[in-house]
Amino acid sequence: MRIAIFHDFMSSIGGGEKLTLTLARALGADVYTTDLEQETISKLGFSDVRITDLGPLPKTPPLKQINASLKFKGFRPKMDYDFYIFSGNWSHYLAKKLHPNLLYCHTPVRAFYDLKDWTLENLDNGFQRIAARVWISAHRWFNERSIRNVDGIVVNSENVKRRVGRFYHRDAVVVHPPVPTNKFRFTQVGDFWLSVNRLYPEKRIDLQIEIFRRLPEEKLRIVGGFALGDHSKSYMSRLGHLPQNVELLGSVSQEELVDLYSNCRGFLATAVDEDFGMTPVEAMASGKIALVTDEGGYRETVLDGETGWLLPPNPEAFGNKIRELTHERLESMQRACLERSRMFDEDAFISRMREQIQRGLQQT
Repeated sequence: MRIAIFHDFMSSIGGGEKLTLTLARALGADVYTTDLEQETISKLGFSDVRITDLGPLPKTPPLKQINASLKFKGFRPKMDYDFYIFSGNWSHYLAKKLHPNLLYCHTPVRAFYDLKDWTLENLDNGFQRIAARVWISAHRWFNERSIRNVDGIVVNSENVKRRVGRFYHRDAVVVHPPVPTNKFRFTQVGDFWLSVNRLYPEKRIDLQIEIFRRLPEEKLRIVGGFALGDHSKSYMSRLGHLPQNVELLGSVSQEELVDLYSNCRGFLATAVDEDFGMTPVEAMASGKIALVTDEGGYRETVLDGETGWLLPPNPEAFGNKIRELTHERLESMQRACLERSRMFDEDAFISRMREQIQRGLQQT
């Protein structure tokens, strides 16, 4: 069966990109995307996946998002496929032309809905806020019209399923994202804490830095980069001077990431109402506990007190928990973390996605 997967853009790698590449490899599918950085794909070990780049995008928001929508809307594959999968928030503008299809919705565009006010407040000036309001109003309307052309929707968590029902008035099936749990390992409870995320405002990197500013005896290493055109550059410039115990590592290879997980003391994640959050699962697959904010998809993965803790989004709560965790306590939680992570293994994800594709084919 010939399958095509369309993903918004691949100029930086996060959970959505890993999901798309994992699914494409398992299905032998062709991937179509924009703003492709092939070096990053190769670094992650997905150089065998067939990817077609629809071209670069402007780096300034919202021109990046508008252009991605237009590129997909105007594109037509040179060959016909038996099934089409759209991943993200902009590739589905092609859905009207291609059936049967399925949308894997990582989340409805949060700047259009639940994070609209928060997004506007984090812009630099009044002119940007006025322009953003115009874009959000217009593009949201087009977005909701395009969603009508999607035959079925799969989401990554119960959290996102509720958003899809609230904002799109559509039902969705939950298929948790894939984590290759057998590729991670436990080496030791080391002397540094680890954070892995895109450097976006909604990930609350500022909170992570403040936590460790108050814990000079502890170390934090932050892995992740950002794509130009997502307001991240200005956000990072506002973070100011980093304390000596906090280190930004940028993007790293998969091998380096596995090594960091295996040797860290524990894991930290602080995103605002995270859609799902693959990184705490990766940490647990490495036998490490995850300290996460008590909201969103983290509640579906981390077992409070067993594989980590769900904490209020403030530096006092995280700091107090870090201070009380001994080396022995962290080691004793290794087995529970490993067992929990297996529930989200990529084999389960691929099996569930095959079921949804067969379901979509039967309904045509």
